[in-house]
This record gives sequence, C-alpha cells and structure tokens, in this order.
Amino acid sequence: MRILLVEDNQALAEGLSTILRGSGYAVDTVSDGASAEAVAAAEAFDLVILDLNLPEMDGLEVLRAMRARHNRAAVMILTARGTPEERVRGLDLGADDYMIKPFDIAEFEARIRVLLRRQAGLRTSVIQHGGVTFDLTSRTFSSDGVPLDIPAREVALLELLFLRAGKVVSKDAIVQSLTGYDEDLSANAIEQYVSRLRRRLSLHGLTVKTARGIGYYLESISATQ
Repeated sequence: MRILLVEDNQALAEGLSTILRGSGYAVDTVSDGASAEAVAAAEAFDLVILDLNLPEMDGLEVLRAMRARHNRAAVMILTARGTPEERVRGLDLGADDYMIKPFDIAEFEARIRVLLRRQAGLRTSVIQHGGVTFDLTSRTFSSDGVPLDIPAREVALLELLFLRAGKVVSKDAIVQSLTGYDEDLSANAIEQYVSRLRRRLSLHGLTVKTARGIGYYLESISATQ
C-alpha cells in the first residue's frame, strides 16, 4: 500500500519512513504543506500521515483541500497539537484518525493497519483465497499454518491482489501501490513478479490470471479448470 508522509522534522520523517518501508509499504515524504497539497492532488495514496505544524501551509488546510477535491485517501493526523478542540476540528474536516506526539510505535503501526483495512472494506484482519491465508496484522501469507517464503516486493503485490480479490488490478495501480513517485518499476519487472507468484501459488490452489492489456487478478485454480 502507498503512503504519503507529511512531516517537517527530518529525523522523525526518516525514522518513520524506515519503519514503514520495513513493513513493506511504499512511502513518499514531503516536509511542507504546499508540497503535500500538490503531491496529494497529483498522485494516488492509500494513506496520508499528516503533521499540522507545517511550513508554507498548515496541515488542516492541506486536509481541507484534499477533501474539497473528494480525495478519499485515509488521513491520519500525527501532531503535537492535541487539545480537544483541535482533535474535533481535524476529525470534522475529514481526518480518519488523530494521534498525538509523542506516540508509541506499536500503536502507530496498529492504527495504520486498521486504516488500511478500512480502506479495503475489510472487517477482519485475516483473508483467505484458495489454500492461502493472509494476515493483515503480521502482513504474512501462509498455507495450512505454514508461512510462505515470499520476497518483500512479491508480498506487496500479492497483498494488493488479495485486498482487491474479485477485481482486476491495473498495471498502473500496481506501479503506484508498489513504488514511490521517485522510483521506477517497469512492466517487465511486474511480469516477472507475477510469474514467480504463479509458481509459488500453484502449490496452494491459487493463481494470478492476466486480463490482457489491463492487469491481473486472483483466481482459485479449481475455478480455472
């Protein structure tokens, strides 16, 4: 899933980016409100983590502009401004969560999982397709209780396919979800990831089908026979 981190404290931004990327998320960072507003308008994100005390443009103004454009990305406000009035204002403007600094990292990560699960329309943290189970909490895949050994990039792709099971996921959506705006992911690389996933999943009653010219989708092997 793709996250925009808006934080002007460089040390904190670098630390949170490292944690989020280590969990397999694609993370873009900006350090001022004007850049945040511009990037959020131009790119698609699943989640925006938004500080309020920002140079050039206050975080609440960024949030107001996002919602005025009907941007549906989940928004977590992460700020030192924590009066009840400020929390109410942020939530009323369209924030999905409001977390006050300093904060516990484990709780921060748990709240992100909740927001992303809600974005995907899921009520449970465990999803199963074919013989494969995906645990959103640990972000691991398993079959019959045995963890599957899948490289991080392929895990991110398979997670995307699981969360949108029953729908074709376009190649553009895959590129946007797996990379930041300063990274590059070629069509050939995606095809290689898909090919490797097919080989891994074929042992567990699941495959990745190609919607020619559009993208990819999950399907149980029994359904294809």
